[in-house]
Amino acid sequence: MRDCAILSAIGVQRQDGKRIVLGVSCALSEAEPHWRAFLNSLKTRGIGIPDLVTSDAHEGLRAALRATLNATPWQRCQFHLQQNAQAFVPHLELRQKVAAEIRSIFNAPDLAHAEARLAELVAAHQKASPNLAQWLETNLPEGFAVFALPERHRLRLRTSNMAERLHREIKCRSRVASLFPNEASVLRLVTAIHIEVSEDWETGGVYLPI
Repeated sequence: MRDCAILSAIGVQRQDGKRIVLGVSCALSEAEPHWRAFLNSLKTRGIGIPDLVTSDAHEGLRAALRATLNATPWQRCQFHLQQNAQAFVPHLELRQKVAAEIRSIFNAPDLAHAEARLAELVAAHQKASPNLAQWLETNLPEGFAVFALPERHRLRLRTSNMAERLHREIKCRSRVASLFPNEASVLRLVTAIHIEVSEDWETGGVYLPI
């Protein structure tokens, strides 16, 4: 018995602001070769050059993006960044405070204000929590790519929450089967779920104002 990874890509169409499932694949792992093959398949089907790619910081995915979509800005999911930062907060009682400080950076009106607030936060923690300060200075800028987009688009494109919700739906519905005889059977089920979800999105309301 082996686990397998479900690789999927979700997009928002420029012409109408509606969500769409771009593709799905089943692989033995989330290693870079599997992500690269999946992304190349999307390019072959005509995905073009996206305005932005938002994901977590998975190294296999990041390497594949650099190899296949290096002309597209990469946005590290701000929600994951806030979660990751908690591992570097030295005291439990400081976690809510640091989380609020990070949110204030991500909610800045523009890139210049975000960078200024980050510099202030790094300086504030430099003496008492140098590891946290260094982590913030190195990692938080990876969540700033979204500032290049119109303000009305940022809130919904700055995290990978949309993909997370889709994958929770997949886990919920695949849990009934529990075990699959092969990768093809897994792919049939998750493809059906993706098609159903994508159809709902495409016939539903606008996700992103154009």
